[in-house]
This record gives sequence, structure tokens and C-alpha cells, in this order.
Amino acid sequence: MTDAAAGFRLDHFLGPKFPGESRSRIQQWIEDGRVLVSGAVRKASYKLRAGETVAVTPGEARPLRAFAEDIGLDILYEDSGVAAINKPAGMVVHVGAGRISGTLVNALLHHFEQLSAGGGPLRPGIVHRLDKGTSGVLLVAKNDPAHRSLTNQFSSRTVEKIYLALVQGIVARAAGEINAPITRDPLRRTRMTATLGTGRAAYTHYRVLERFPRFTLLEVRIGTGRTHQIRAHLASIRHPVAGDTLYGAARSPLDRPFLHAWKLAFTSPSNGERIALEAPIPGELGQWLGELRSGSLK
Repeated sequence: MTDAAAGFRLDHFLGPKFPGESRSRIQQWIEDGRVLVSGAVRKASYKLRAGETVAVTPGEARPLRAFAEDIGLDILYEDSGVAAINKPAGMVVHVGAGRISGTLVNALLHHFEQLSAGGGPLRPGIVHRLDKGTSGVLLVAKNDPAHRSLTNQFSSRTVEKIYLALVQGIVARAAGEINAPITRDPLRRTRMTATLGTGRAAYTHYRVLERFPRFTLLEVRIGTGRTHQIRAHLASIRHPVAGDTLYGAARSPLDRPFLHAWKLAFTSPSNGERIALEAPIPGELGQWLGELRSGSLK
């Protein structure tokens, strides 16, 4: 980079370098960590300095809409307006950021004749999300009225969401609350943080179910649905989710965090009934717990 570029915003500097790409796509590269300034991830608004180097790894163009793929689904519940899916760990919910196939949305489009349009062409039917590494119950809207109803239930916090989380360390209190705003980590843009006192309000309640020599099994209820909320909140009290290396946990026997969307209750937009669902604990997590309980895994 020449000294003449000093003072330019990062996204403005890159625009002329990639004349065939839109500004929004370049900003997406920056947000995804595909642009490094002297080896560091920066915001799109970052002002360049003399002597800095800029390295770019372009991402794939995002599709204009999702497409159907024959991928198996574990359907926990279904009526005329809603389906509840037991999402496996490792499955991304919707296309985006270079992921155009193998997602839950691709599977949904194959299995259901109709999905709501409320999420847009890339996220049909999607009302809420689970992280790639998180398993468990996820609701899907099959039509627009159901989508609006579920969205209102989530925003009014009448959807009950209960997770199981195995965390590092011994949690001393039998129960506790974490009420700290969450924002994107300014140093590591792939994660969130609850330690800066700024961001979107977030509320998490936990209760100890079992204690082991180096781990604690928690029941976790969330009153809000922020990105990485449980992971960031538990890391903020120095009890990161076991296996969640992004938030400081040690590597685990499994290639995933021990976080499972265990139970969910909502009011069906189709018939007004209160529906309570439970996703069985995945085999790999059950095995981990079994080894902890037997003492074979310290």
C-alpha cells in the first residue's frame, strides 16, 4: 500500500481494487475476516495508516436464493403452520458467507412444499437460529402468518427456551443470572463479548444440574436471543462451554461445544395450543456425560 492511501476507510480503499464487486460484498469480506490489515482484522470504517499492508481473500458470491437439497431431517413436531426440527451439530442454518449448500434451509426446501417468505430468499421459514456447533430444537414457519406469530412470540419472550451446557470449571452457585449487554468483539470479529458494558441487552439464567471434578452441567434459560449469547455470557463468568475453543475453552474429545437446545415451548399459530418439545441429547454428548459420571473421563 502506498502512503497516498493513508487516511482512507478500508472499504473505500478496496473498492477501486475490486471494480467488479459491490461495496456491500467487500464489506461482507471485511466482516467475515477475509481482509487483514498488517495481519489484523479491522472494521470497514478503519482508517488506513502509512506503511500498513492489506491482504484480501475474496469469498464466493452469495446465491440470490436458497435451493432445495435432499438432506435428511429429524422432525420433532409439525402442523399446518409450524415445523420443529432437531438440528444436528455441524449443520449451518442458512446459506451465506460462502456456504451455499448443506444447510438446514436447503433441506427444508426439499422436505416442505411451502415455507414463509419472512426471512427473505436466503432464509425462507427461518424465525430464529442455532449456531453451527449447537444441536437441538429449532422452529420453522411454513407460511407468513405463522412467521409473524412466532416472531411476535420471540420478541415478547413468550417462547421458553432451555439449553443444556457443560462448562469448564466448578460453578459454585446453585443458580445465577447474567445480565450483561453483548457486542461484537473488537479484537476477534468472529466472536461476541459481554465484557465491555456496551451492545444489545442480554439476559441468561443458569441452574446447576451436576458437578464433576473439572466440569459443571447447567440448565440454561435465555430471555433474549443474541448472537452467541450463552457462549459469550458463560465465558464472561470464566466458565466457557466445554469444547468451545473460540471462547477460551480447552479442546474436547468432540469437535463441537457441549451446547444443546434441549427444550422449547411455544403457542402454535395454527391451533392456539401450547406446544412443549424436547430434543433428545445427542449420542456423542450423552457418551461424554456417561464418561464423566463413571469417572473414566476426568
